[in-house]
Amino acid sequence: MHRADPRAGVFEYGVTIGAGHRREGDAAEAVVMLLRYMFDERRFHKCEARVFAHNEASLAFQGRLGFVEEGRLGDHVFHGGRHHHLVPLGMLGREFAPGHRE
Repeated sequence: MHRADPRAGVFEYGVTIGAGHRREGDAAEAVVMLLRYMFDERRFHKCEARVFAHNEASLAFQGRLGFVEEGRLGDHVFHGGRHHHLVPLGMLGREFAPGHRE
């Protein structure tokens, strides 16, 4: 978790998985645990994430978790010697999939 504003009820998270450990379910398990805690225990209202627009795997991952795109920010981040579009995503606590709350 990068930032949490208890007054507004909004928090942001990000996840990085090493290349040799991707597609094993660890990231999804960790994120679902965090979302359960923040939505169910801490009663936060919204979770936000930001993903480079070219990172299709991460965008798909966020979508499987229930996040929705909230726009696109053109050339918003300078990284690796060039500018990149950034995709802000969000999920409200009430949208957090009931199947993840077990």
